Amino acid sequence: MWGEAIDILLVEDNPGDVFLIRHAFQEGSLKKRLHVVEDGEEALEFLFRCGRHGDAPRPDLVLLDLNLPKIDGRAVLEEIKGEPDLRHIPVLILSTSNSDRDVEHSYEHHANCYLTKPSDLFEYLDLIREVEEYWLNMVCLPA
Repeated sequence: MWGEAIDILLVEDNPGDVFLIRHAFQEGSLKKRLHVVEDGEEALEFLFRCGRHGDAPRPDLVLLDLNLPKIDGRAVLEEIKGEPDLRHIPVLILSTSNSDRDVEHSYEHHANCYLTKPSDLFEYLDLIREVEEYWLNMVCLPA
């Protein structure tokens, strides 16, 4: 299905989570380019291609943590889904929060799915592999 590498934007401020996600994606069969930003402000710069991200590619998929510095993930989600040029990009919430309020807010603002980060290392790696299998192998994403 994919002729070129898939661009994934990971918005995550925890270096340990970034390491695990990067490791899990490296094991997959598809070619991927993982772009990592550490806060909500930088995520919006990347998505709107401004500042130091003026030449950023349009991501095919966004993995978004909610609890971020500067601008939190909830506000980033609202910006993405409120912008006609971005709203078609699937946004997967990947958070430690399992709060009903966070889940409801995410779906009310059109997140494509909500995943709670497992505390177990192997479960975490399995979750990311399942994200790749489902979102990049099974689902038809917009071009």
